[in-house]
Order: sequence, then C-alpha cells, then structure tokens
Amino acid sequence: MEPEVKKKVLRMISYGLYVMTARDGEEYAAGTVNWLSQASFNPPLVMVGVKVDSGLHALVERTGCFAVNILGAGQKEIAAAFFRATQVADHRINGYPFEPGPRTGAPLLLDLPAWFEAQVTDMVKRGDHTVVVAEVINAGLRQPDTPPLLLRDTGWHYGG
Repeated sequence: MEPEVKKKVLRMISYGLYVMTARDGEEYAAGTVNWLSQASFNPPLVMVGVKVDSGLHALVERTGCFAVNILGAGQKEIAAAFFRATQVADHRINGYPFEPGPRTGAPLLLDLPAWFEAQVTDMVKRGDHTVVVAEVINAGLRQPDTPPLLLRDTGWHYGG
C-alpha cells in the first residue's frame, strides 16, 4: 500500500467536530474529537476514537461516562480551544461557559447547538486510539437549526 494514497483515501472519510468532556468530582477533561459515529438505533449507541495518552481517555475509562458537545458551523475557534490542556475556572472550561450534565456531571457547553451524555458499554483498545462504544442516556438541543461544523470546512486534517 502506498502511504500517500492511504492517507488521501482515509482523509476522504467525512467527519464532524465535537468537544468530548468528562468529570470525576473536581477533575475535568475535555478535548476536540472527530472520529465519532452512531453505531445502533436500539439501544442508541455511539462509537468514538479517543487518544490513549490523553487525560480524557483516563477519565472516561475511570468513570465510564462522558458527554459530547456538537460544534456548530462557524465554531472553529471553540474547537481549537480544546486542543490544549483542560482549564476550569468560574463555570468555564477552556474559556467557555458550561453546566454539568444532569446524568453524568460532564460539562455541557452552553454556546454549542446540541449535546448528549453517554454511558460506556465497551472499550476496544488497539493502536493509539481506543474505540469507546457507549449508550446515549440523555440528549439536549439548544439551537436546532444550526448545521454542524465539519472537519473538511476547517482546513484541518486528522486521519490518514
């Protein structure tokens, strides 16, 4: 397999951008993710790739739950804010206001159009990312007409 061809082919897979969050007491973790998809209608399952060496991975593995905040078109700056280490102060995470998720306590970003909370059912540990399979246990919609932010619209690449 030619490495450049493989990279280009894998980068043609369509992805959205999301801020995944988790919490355990006073410990928080958050990160921008894009390898996420629905995996089942009944029960409602999602799967997400989480970088093994991240604080987010450690917290999700420990607590068994998380939230996903769906970024809207035009929210590239918010996505970029979660590429750095997690900082929490004054009900803000990495500078953005949040409320705790009613089921998981994970941060739900107030400026984003939609969110869901999930309970981990399986973790497939292979390579540099773990595939986390989780059941959606709660969901909320703040801005129903906002289209999602897509990776291809940012000029960024993650994959290949």
